Amino acid sequence: MTGSRAAEVLELLARHGRTLAVAESLTGGLVAAELTAAPGASVSFRGSVTAYATELKQRVLGVDGTLLAERGAVDPEVARQMAQGVRGALGADWGIATTGVAGPETQDGQPVGTVYVAVAGPGHVDGERPGKVVALRLNGDRSEIRRESVRSVLDLLADELIANERAKDTEQNGGN
Repeated sequence: MTGSRAAEVLELLARHGRTLAVAESLTGGLVAAELTAAPGASVSFRGSVTAYATELKQRVLGVDGTLLAERGAVDPEVARQMAQGVRGALGADWGIATTGVAGPETQDGQPVGTVYVAVAGPGHVDGERPGKVVALRLNGDRSEIRRESVRSVLDLLADELIANERAKDTEQNGGN
């Protein structure tokens, strides 16, 4: 599936002594399973929260209850807050999250294939950089949507880790 991407992000995290926590909804633990399938995952992977029920997103991950009541669980800001919340809940440097509709029916007024993946890490704080969210419109059956969501959130994390690494290199080299 995406095993090499999982190994890549874990290697990037380990190289800098950083840790990762995962908040999952539609993927139901698939992201965590992908990460833990990689040898040496325990060096950087702290754990995960599969908050499938909407109230758990609020109670366990700290997602704003008004936001959930007004927009539902399938929303970009919900994904962002899930990533931030799991970071805090599990004491990790980086947090990633998935929320969306895998089907077969719509949810919260959102069509099947609507997915939001998010990342929050060092520097991703309210007011500065509150994290990054990517909106996806995926095709396929339930299984395909879930697999593509796993791939997409790991790609997003890898991109952020690489960008973060480049920014640190630039700082250390005096902007050259």
